Amino acid sequence: MIVGVGVDVVDVARFAAQLERTPGLAERLFTAAERDLPPASLAARFAAKEAVAKALGAPVGLAWHDCTVHRADDGRPHLEVTGTVAARAADLGVETFHVSLSHDAGIASAMVVAEGSRVPGASGAGRPGGAS
Repeated sequence: MIVGVGVDVVDVARFAAQLERTPGLAERLFTAAERDLPPASLAARFAAKEAVAKALGAPVGLAWHDCTVHRADDGRPHLEVTGTVAARAADLGVETFHVSLSHDAGIASAMVVAEGSRVPGASGAGRPGGAS
């Protein structure tokens, strides 16, 4: 069952300029595993983190470092979520994230699908008319 979908696009040149202009921004946004990548790849990873937040309902308080985009041996991207992102995903019943990244013609894009096997809040706890 699809719990959420998120999509984001980033202008690569504008993002690269912002990284150059703002000391420490790369350290705030990216984990050590991500930081040394070229600007287009960083822009795509930033788009993925934004897309993850959107797929999770864009709650306040998600930490950038709690989502890392890795590249599998076959080249496909996959997400590692920890901390605040993992907690929100668990609250929603998310068991798996599917991610697609692209960068072409100066634009980086990402799409994330959050998938789970249960309906979030299915117990009714804390919902109007539900068990408390």
